[in-house]
Amino acid sequence: MQHTHPWPASPAPAAPPLRLLVADDNPVVRAGLTALLSGREDTTVVAEATDGREAYEAALRHRPDVILLDVRMPGVDGISALPHLVRLAPVMMLTYSHETETVREALRLGAGGYLVHGEFTTEQLVRAVRDVREGRPHVTPGAAKALLTELRGSATAQPDRQAPDVLGEITPQPLSQVQSSMGKSFRSRFRLSTREAEIMDLIASGMTNQQIAAACFISEKTVKNHINRIFAKLQSSSRSQAAAKWLGVA
Repeated sequence: MQHTHPWPASPAPAAPPLRLLVADDNPVVRAGLTALLSGREDTTVVAEATDGREAYEAALRHRPDVILLDVRMPGVDGISALPHLVRLAPVMMLTYSHETETVREALRLGAGGYLVHGEFTTEQLVRAVRDVREGRPHVTPGAAKALLTELRGSATAQPDRQAPDVLGEITPQPLSQVQSSMGKSFRSRFRLSTREAEIMDLIASGMTNQQIAAACFISEKTVKNHINRIFAKLQSSSRSQAAAKWLGVA
């Protein structure tokens, strides 16, 4: 009986590099990002822009996979251009600004991620760009902290009255309608560490383990370890139960 030998499997073809558009009015930042991302096999910069209008015209012309967009630019700024750009490609905000209002507005208008300069490595940037293209959000610590500040501020609010917050006056979000007015003092009895409290806030906001890992730049395994400790401290067996206790509605 004749034995046939299968042909050796041919290597899978390499995925084409992600095509990126960089929009930033600072020529040093723009040149740096272009050099960084074009010198790799998995990413390349197909166009640059100095403001929102140029970014829109370049996106129409080049159809990039992801747009890296600065917030503050002369002429048409990033936030103003964002609603138009997200119709053409996923947008990653890449900026020095991490004011709460700016982060919230960018995400509300459709940004797939929000990275603050100085808070990520090249590998983290490339991973974030890939994830944003796949619809997985990425937020660096400075931006996440801004959102957490607001989440915690809204936890102190009542439907009919805004309680003073140590971090300043913060407009309550709809979620505050069901949150305990006891806020942080209520939560202190759970004795969560700072990191555990941050992760519990993200769980309560509806994030998955994968999204929390991306937001905090930690592995999903580390997130799961934190969650196990959080559940033990909150004496909870599910995310919804833990969130209810954390928000004071259990």
